Amino acid sequence: MTDITSPRRAAPQVLPPAPALPPSEDRIVELIELLFFAYRDFTAGPDKMLSEIGFGRAHHRVLHFVNRYPGLRVADLLDILKITKQSLARVLKQLVEQGYIEQRAGVADRRERLLHATTAGAALARRLMESQQARVRRAVEEAGATGSLTLAELLFALIDPPEQAAVAALIEGRGRRRGSGETDA
Repeated sequence: MTDITSPRRAAPQVLPPAPALPPSEDRIVELIELLFFAYRDFTAGPDKMLSEIGFGRAHHRVLHFVNRYPGLRVADLLDILKITKQSLARVLKQLVEQGYIEQRAGVADRRERLLHATTAGAALARRLMESQQARVRRAVEEAGATGSLTLAELLFALIDPPEQAAVAALIEGRGRRRGSGETDA
């Protein structure tokens, strides 16, 4: 197995790079393992904070998306997370009861439940994201512009193709709203 404890540094290019070859099966398995290790370390900080307040990763995911997309409908959250109503109901109930999320009736349709992070919820979401932002920022700086773009392309390609357009629209919509003066708070 390849040594994954030290970063691989490419030798300076004297000749133009050879055309890319399809990765070997061993390389594919190495990439899978790297994803496991990266996810383990990416979630370690938030997992520790969440366990201290009796929450888990499901709580983190719900809080993340509710905080990032204020007014998110419960139906849309179910679609984003691809979980059952029962699973979401349990987690959402805990987040609401402990004051991290509030549910508001829709303006056009009072039956709709729109989710919003409370001030405490937004603060928790920011704390949970701090170590992840630092980790991703460091990785992007190490990878450089080309490596960062390649990583984004790889992560996007890992999303099921039928879901890619919805994910792109969700993320791009967030970027447009931020550009129009909206803040994360």
